[in-house]
Amino acid sequence: MTARRKLIRRTALAATAGVAALVLAACGGSDGGHDMGSMESDSSPSASASAKAGAHNDADVDFATEMIQHHRQAVDMAELAADRASSQEVKDLATKIKGAQDPEIKTMSGWLTSWGEEVPADMSGMEGHDMSSGMPGMMSSEDMDKLEKASGAECDKMFLEMMVEHHEGAIEMAKTEKADGKYGDATKLADDVITAQTAEIEQMNKMLG
Repeated sequence: MTARRKLIRRTALAATAGVAALVLAACGGSDGGHDMGSMESDSSPSASASAKAGAHNDADVDFATEMIQHHRQAVDMAELAADRASSQEVKDLATKIKGAQDPEIKTMSGWLTSWGEEVPADMSGMEGHDMSSGMPGMMSSEDMDKLEKASGAECDKMFLEMMVEHHEGAIEMAKTEKADGKYGDATKLADDVITAQTAEIEQMNKMLG
């Protein structure tokens, strides 16, 4: 009888261990794994988003918001010159300016979205809307009308003079961002604006001279 009781006890223990193993496997392989996965997917993006949001300040927001509008006007001016200028050199420069500033507009719009800020509406094409207030180097709606009506050599000269002034304003804004901004990508873009547009001002002054 004793031997039989020992055998029954051993069998029961083995069965219990088997059930426990199955339960652990079920928890680990299904619910447990799923919970961990969902925890990771929930926490990682929000953690990186909050890190992103925490790495900027008001100066960065102002820089991106204003430079988007500043760049949009430069792109409008460049498109007019590419279409109406007589000099191939002016047309090539206009195409280069548009090619550089279009992607930067997209980049800065992405920053504002990731920070929970509003991307400014594109008002550049709206009749009667003057974008010149508050930003250095911005052309008035009258200036833009004059450029739109100009053609040939007159367009070349007007575009170059206006774009020199526009670039000088952008450099001023970029210097403010470098001094006051906190977001690394924004201060680097400000650096790039200063380098590229200083070189273009020099080129345009030579073309005017």
